[in-house]
Amino acid sequence: MKTKASGSRALLVIDMLEDFVRPGAPLEVPETRTIMPALRRRILRARKDGELVVYVCDSHRRNDPEFARMGWPPHAVAGTPGAAVVARISPEPGDVVVEKRTYSGFHRTSLDSVLRRRGIRRLSLSGCVTNICILYTAADAAMRGYDVTVDEAHVAGLDRKTHTFALDQMEKVLGVRVIHRRA
Repeated sequence: MKTKASGSRALLVIDMLEDFVRPGAPLEVPETRTIMPALRRRILRARKDGELVVYVCDSHRRNDPEFARMGWPPHAVAGTPGAAVVARISPEPGDVVVEKRTYSGFHRTSLDSVLRRRGIRRLSLSGCVTNICILYTAADAAMRGYDVTVDEAHVAGLDRKTHTFALDQMEKVLGVRVIHRRA
């Protein structure tokens, strides 16, 4: 049942795409497969409780400058199988998909207007990568006045050191509510 409180919240599922999750993918983040069961349960709970579920997805051009500038291999190229949300947690009717071309889900996307049109002020961030797209989306959300929560059981890092650093920055610098635990 949708309540007034749940209607003002959204769960952002960030970059849970084939090119990050699949073994051997161009930018494989093995930890994504570890968080998948807990994240799937969280998505199902959000839908049941009437929270908006928003998939924020990398969608790069074939010759995206990010690939050369950062040395990333081509990944999540628009229209390719690697840019698809993994099937176990794929969007359903009523969910929203927002494509992004860089680290923050807010930078030059429709995310802020999608959330504001629905009166959403509280966000839960999930997905990958903790110290890149989760961190930069959290920073932009906090600077826009959103109340942000990150549950460690629902985010995946490249390694423990950068994952922990990003959670610390979100909590101590951005004022994000971080729930410290693992899946």
